[in-house]
Amino acid sequence: MDIDILFQIAAVGLIVAVLCQILNKAERSEQALLVGIAGLVVVLLFLVGEIRGLFDALRSMFGY
Repeated sequence: MDIDILFQIAAVGLIVAVLCQILNKAERSEQALLVGIAGLVVVLLFLVGEIRGLFDALRSMFGY
């Protein structure tokens, strides 16, 4: 796992946190919730490749 993906996840987290704070201050909590969910989806999409690599490594280790 590269360190780059950690920085990307941290950047997404910071951007989402700032946007959520701005939207909550503007009393738009519904949009803040949607931004948070969208950030979670983006991070999960980043991790799909890493999880696939983990399962491939486990499969090759156990010979399947």
